Amino acid sequence: MYAKYLKKEITLVMHPVVPLFMLLAAMVLIPNYPYTVIFFYTTLSIFFTCMLGRENGDVAYSLGLPITKADVVRGRMLFVILIEVIQVILVEIFSLVRHALNPAPNMAGMEGNLALLGFGFALFGLFNRVFFSRYYRDINTVGKSFIAATTVYWVGAILVEGSTFAIPYVRDVLDTPDPQNLLPKAIVFIIGLVVFLLLNLLTCKKAINSFEKQDLAV
Repeated sequence: MYAKYLKKEITLVMHPVVPLFMLLAAMVLIPNYPYTVIFFYTTLSIFFTCMLGRENGDVAYSLGLPITKADVVRGRMLFVILIEVIQVILVEIFSLVRHALNPAPNMAGMEGNLALLGFGFALFGLFNRVFFSRYYRDINTVGKSFIAATTVYWVGAILVEGSTFAIPYVRDVLDTPDPQNLLPKAIVFIIGLVVFLLLNLLTCKKAINSFEKQDLAV
């Protein structure tokens, strides 16, 4: 059933910049660059997709189908989770290429490694939590929802990048090329993934509750 909702999101709602911003995972090839910026572009594509859906009357169209408001939210969340997971996978692929071509350390922040992917998942989870919790209270306030969510995202990203300079453990253990210190980085990755999954689960429930209360006839 949800495959149909996902197909609708991809074919009718997805903004054209989504695949383009996914390919910005290749920015991990840039030497001495803050790689958490890469994940931001995917959050930006989510904003563009929701804004495009608003302008094209996607919600009115969706509710004209034999589905519930809860299904509308689940379809959007499933789409968002899918593109975020793909982004993380692409970052890992390009990170492997980077280390093969240029193994020099990243002097501008977190190295392109397993820990970065964990932090990326956590940042996505935080963004989704703030954005969709606010967005489904009023689908017309896409901009305000994005400003709030992106503020939280950048606070988290700055903390991640700044920790590589301020916290010795992060600098010496987590901010190293793979496969060095693989176990602690794997733990960070797993924690980030769990945070991502839990936050999205909580966000989906909250968004459904808010959306079902919203009077779309006004």
